[in-house]
Amino acid sequence: MSSTSVLEPAPPMTPRPPAPTRRRARRIGRRGKVASLPLLAVVAFLVLVPAGFVLLAAFSKEVPRPGSIGLDLTLQNIRVLTEAGVIGATLNSLIIAFSATLLALTIGGFLAFVTARTNVPCKGFIFLIGLMPLFLPSYVGALAWSLLGSPGAGLINVAFRDLGMGNPVNVYTIGGVVMVMAMYYAPYAFLLMHSSMSLMNPDLEDASSVHGGSTWHTIRSVTTPLALPAILGSGLLMFILILENFPVAQVLATPGQIDTLPTFIYRLMNTSPSRGNEASVIAIVLVAAVVTITLVQRRILAKRSYTTISGKGVKARTLPLGRFKTPVVAVALVYFLLAIVLPLLALFLSAIRSSPYMQSFASLTEPGALDITSFAHVFTSEVFTTAATNSVIVSLLAALGGTILAFLVGYTVYRTSSYARGLLEALSMVPLAIPAIVLGIGLLWTWLVMPIPVYGTLWVLIIGFVAVQMPQGFRGIAAAIQATDRDLEDSAVLLGARRTRAIGYVTIPLLRVAVSSTFLILLMLSMRELTVPLFLYTTDTRILSIAIYDQFENGGALQEASAMALIYCAIMFLLSYLPRRFGAKNGAGGA
Repeated sequence: MSSTSVLEPAPPMTPRPPAPTRRRARRIGRRGKVASLPLLAVVAFLVLVPAGFVLLAAFSKEVPRPGSIGLDLTLQNIRVLTEAGVIGATLNSLIIAFSATLLALTIGGFLAFVTARTNVPCKGFIFLIGLMPLFLPSYVGALAWSLLGSPGAGLINVAFRDLGMGNPVNVYTIGGVVMVMAMYYAPYAFLLMHSSMSLMNPDLEDASSVHGGSTWHTIRSVTTPLALPAILGSGLLMFILILENFPVAQVLATPGQIDTLPTFIYRLMNTSPSRGNEASVIAIVLVAAVVTITLVQRRILAKRSYTTISGKGVKARTLPLGRFKTPVVAVALVYFLLAIVLPLLALFLSAIRSSPYMQSFASLTEPGALDITSFAHVFTSEVFTTAATNSVIVSLLAALGGTILAFLVGYTVYRTSSYARGLLEALSMVPLAIPAIVLGIGLLWTWLVMPIPVYGTLWVLIIGFVAVQMPQGFRGIAAAIQATDRDLEDSAVLLGARRTRAIGYVTIPLLRVAVSSTFLILLMLSMRELTVPLFLYTTDTRILSIAIYDQFENGGALQEASAMALIYCAIMFLLSYLPRRFGAKNGAGGA
């Protein structure tokens, strides 16, 4: 008996069968439908409540304040739209936005075309030229150009006076504002158009050449129409950003008595007594203009197909420049000189000058005219240390919170069957349609009214940054989630792991490059944000962007402000470099 039992083969070990796949998937789906509701409430609170307060204030007799939301409604505030100042500010805003967008498209498109489609020499350096203005925040560029091109004491005019040529430059004009806006927004056009032109199928261009079309005719009739989505997309983005831009207009347009809608809104908010209700009416008009422009752009692109990339590999044609190589490089260098070199030199010269103003460059050779110790004074000053500490805390926490929120929203939208995922995606993109100055006003009133003691602390800045940067964070994470197959995560769940454990051990490691890059991008955006904190900061919660702006407004602190701006630019350069470096390193490691 015992020998028989030894000779018999043991029954095979079979694992316990898992729960049926279909039934488990249904349970996951039901949980996803309910779990998204708290997230929807958070996103709606961050975006819709501030916007709602602005809308309410536009039709109320009083602005929201602690203990009084202001439900006494009226239509009298709408009369502000008929004031000559509002009409003039609207026209100025449209002229500046339209002109600066065209100029930025020209600059960015030119650099994108020559680096993506031609045999221009020093292509890598010219590509870097197209990106470098991103390292210099637009309002710092505006402050630098106020040092260069002010009609009286501007460094360019000082140089011309030394040559006996008078004062030919005045940056406090519509033309000056357009030039500065275009220079610092051109990188947006460059990035979008370079990508489009690099991936363009050459077959249609070859067909044009075969049928006798010249190079210029091919560019005009084939290449440009195929790049139209990138042109319109970047043009729309820049038009909206320029239309709502407050800092550049405040620095360059206000001294020339030129009003734009953002500066007009800011002035109404800061008059005594404040005219916040009328400012809200103008803010709603600004939002309506942004939404209308967005809808028009979508209708234009929906009328035809622009597909040029198919399954087979393609390589865009490289056009020979011939005798135009030198002029092309010269144009790129002129842009580099105007957007980067001259502003940084102006800030450096202003930082080391003992006197804030000078009548001639010859005065720089006088004893005691230069003082390099301003940088040491800045590093040891309480203003800088407090602002820098606040900036680091606010930016790190805002980037961390924004990245977490972006991941949760992106995962809910693209990996669950939630009823509210479409609404959640739409709400996450709403801040793109709300100018920063409008959102800043709404956030101010929101946290003044809320019983939570947040206003006057760094937390209100963190919340504001998370809200205004939600679209950038969501798009960065969402693109990576869409490009990542969910089979590995689902396999872990079907093998017994909880969904949260599968996300932590499978999905997040697969998305580590996108998550780290999104964090660093949000960190950089938080460091350079000025408009939203302008309404939310107090003396104890100033950040670097506010400190620089305040010191430039105070002419007596011009030397320290310039030194602080240069240090700030160095920090921004580092933060702009980290996403590419860190992402490339992780990507290589992941491979």
